[in-house]
Amino acid sequence: MAKKQTAGKNQTMSQLTEGVHKSQKQASTEVGELLWLKDVTEHDYPSAANYLGLIADGQTVDDLVARLKTAPIEMHRANDVLRAARLELLPLGDPSVKRDLGKVLTGNRWSPVLVVRGDVLQNAPLTIADGYHRVCASFHLSEDTYVPCKIVDLPERK
Repeated sequence: MAKKQTAGKNQTMSQLTEGVHKSQKQASTEVGELLWLKDVTEHDYPSAANYLGLIADGQTVDDLVARLKTAPIEMHRANDVLRAARLELLPLGDPSVKRDLGKVLTGNRWSPVLVVRGDVLQNAPLTIADGYHRVCASFHLSEDTYVPCKIVDLPERK
């Protein structure tokens, strides 16, 4: 009999925990809607291509950017994006972080982030092709804020 009560309490605790996480995600999503545009600003794609051109050949860059343009938006926590990219949080005093925070404080919204998925089997981190400063600014507001990302996989090696 005691086992059934314990299982019932665990299930209730599990349901409670799930409800709390769901509420936190909903609140973070609502806050995110105040911070982020629904889709990427067109000028972010050439910026992503410029960055990617430093780490990939032209054909790969063209392929990645073309796929980013049609990728769906996925929501990920700011701290998870930074960890997956193996990037440090930029300080609040960083000029670009301050500029991005200033934008939302004046009622403007940020463009979603453009990302190339890493490869855990190859020890390759996620690449933020455009939006690193926005992720950091979002983190400074709350590490639990969900960041809209367009994510594409690395191309297959030939």
